[in-house]
Amino acid sequence: MADVTLRDVARASGCSVATVSRVLAGTRPVGADTARRVRAAAEALGYRPNHAARALRSRATGTVGLVLPQITNPFYPALVRELAHALHAEGRAVLLADCDDDPVAEAGYLDDLLARRVDALLVVPADERRSRDAVAAAAAQVPLVLLDRGCGPGVADSVAVDNFAGMALVLGHLAATGRRRVWFVGAEGTASTAAERRAAYAAGAAALDEGAPGRIALGDFSVAWGRAAVDLVWEARPDALVCANDLIAVGALQRLGELGADVPGDVAVTGFDDIPMAALAAPGITTVRQPVPELAAEATRLLNHRLAGGDDGPQQAVRLAPELVVRESSAPRPPARGDGQGPGAASGRAAEVPVPRQVP
Repeated sequence: MADVTLRDVARASGCSVATVSRVLAGTRPVGADTARRVRAAAEALGYRPNHAARALRSRATGTVGLVLPQITNPFYPALVRELAHALHAEGRAVLLADCDDDPVAEAGYLDDLLARRVDALLVVPADERRSRDAVAAAAAQVPLVLLDRGCGPGVADSVAVDNFAGMALVLGHLAATGRRRVWFVGAEGTASTAAERRAAYAAGAAALDEGAPGRIALGDFSVAWGRAAVDLVWEARPDALVCANDLIAVGALQRLGELGADVPGDVAVTGFDDIPMAALAAPGITTVRQPVPELAAEATRLLNHRLAGGDDGPQQAVRLAPELVVRESSAPRPPARGDGQGPGAASGRAAEVPVPRQVP
């Protein structure tokens, strides 16, 4: 059967082609009765818009490019899902690229998406420094929003969780439960999430113990590194492991179980992101929940603002509040015999952990 055209819908609905176009494109308001008549005719005829023809007329493709550092990280599929839903509601489709944490591959994907004439870009940069030039060049050509991670100031609009506030929630919780011999298990490199969470720990951990800011082990955001990190630090007998993401925390839990350590009796374990695996682990992992739906909504809002002609406005940096999700991996330690207090809590009260502020 030949493709159904706007003219066919116009004939069936008794409206002009211009009116049908306005209803189906949503470009201008049309009376409710007319709109219902046009949509009913389009549905009955099986009309499907010709996006290629529309792109030629409007010079817009209705597509947004999304570049991720690594789709195998369970945090990102949830984010992609929310972004796809938010953009679909705006009539836009998503073209996804996974650079596998390689800034060179990332630059190639950005060029490819621009060659495909995407209207805008959403980018989770692989590396704050090495991604900057390619991301800035792309941002000079189409509206671009940095998501979850940054590339330094002056590149583009950005939206991310407040990593400093999230780490302060973790440290305050550990202080309240009597933990003092704390180690941070994070990721090296200059990805902004790695750097910010590491800096936030170093800034706030002294409230638990003066030596805590220096107790840092760095690898990558993986289960394998979480397992290896336990072997590196376990001789020091930490009473808490603050992991920079949930994958590291899962690996740490696995290795601690193999060593016969009691979690949380001997050592508490915390994560960051609240991926589904955190709730399914045994014990469940205390973690910082990122507001994924809000991240997607804010990214979509920023893109819409630029696509609607807000190119000349100041760049916006949105930081969303995280939430601490307390599970079994950091339950309070039982009181020591004879003193009614947990180990390391000789002062009789929990340490107060200040919330460090990020320097703009």
